[in-house]
Amino acid sequence: MNQDLDIAILLPCHNEAAALPGVIAGFRKALPAATIYVYDNNSTDGTAEVAAGLGAVVRRETQQGKGHVVRRMFSDIEASVYLLVDGDNTYSAAAAPVLLQTLLDERCDMVNARRVHADARAYRRGHETGNRVLTRLVAWIFGARIRDILSGYRVFSRRFVKSFPALSTGFEIETELTIHALALHMPVAEVDTPYQERPPKSVSKLHTVRDGFRILGTILVITKEEQPFFFFSVVATALAALSVGLATPVVLTFLKTGLVPRFPTAILAASIMLLAFLALSSGLILSSVARGRRELRRLHYLNLPWLKGADP
Repeated sequence: MNQDLDIAILLPCHNEAAALPGVIAGFRKALPAATIYVYDNNSTDGTAEVAAGLGAVVRRETQQGKGHVVRRMFSDIEASVYLLVDGDNTYSAAAAPVLLQTLLDERCDMVNARRVHADARAYRRGHETGNRVLTRLVAWIFGARIRDILSGYRVFSRRFVKSFPALSTGFEIETELTIHALALHMPVAEVDTPYQERPPKSVSKLHTVRDGFRILGTILVITKEEQPFFFFSVVATALAALSVGLATPVVLTFLKTGLVPRFPTAILAASIMLLAFLALSSGLILSSVARGRRELRRLHYLNLPWLKGADP
């Protein structure tokens, strides 16, 4: 590994005082030349004081939510390579050199740490199933290149970080990171890494159902923006199926009797079918707009250096 690389380790933290000593010690051992940044997100347990005492660069983001913190980190910090990891000590710091070397060897823009665990307690109830469902949904829409879209442990090139819009506010930020890479067809890789249970006195801030639906909503919104023809085709298909379902009894009655006794149903079915064609037309128009936007984003991305000081 190039020892001259300017490596920034980014730790977004909210009430992680119990876990931070292990996290910072682990990454300082794994990557002694890296600079560790802890962004405190309105903690009440002394997270900032603990981080400062351990020698980390401590900064604050007052807007609550992981997405806000990541946006601030990516905006503030200049480095060649960025390592983003949760501050809960569930990820293996020892895997960091492998992730970095993979990024450098394969000239990737993102290397994702796929979580592999031997202890069922590492995942809260429902998290593993939810992650699998959401990952398959993203793979279906954007391509199956990432097998753990909700991992909080990733390594990025400068080109990725400075081209990332960071519109999310909470835990859906991981989904946005993944789709940004897939939508722009960036070179990405994935490395299996150990995943463990949180240390004692460290409490998860993720709400399984609430945040699961927020992540699902993020996927749908980004799909509408990035793949509008696909999105509106699904909507049009659903509307057309509903219209056919409503119209079938009316048509069968007309074929038998020559009469249309259920005019309101016939009008409703016709109206829904018109909406289906309108949705399909909207998808066709918006797909051209999305293609133009994607081309501009791709050109901006290509205009940035892969690493700090490197050629674009």
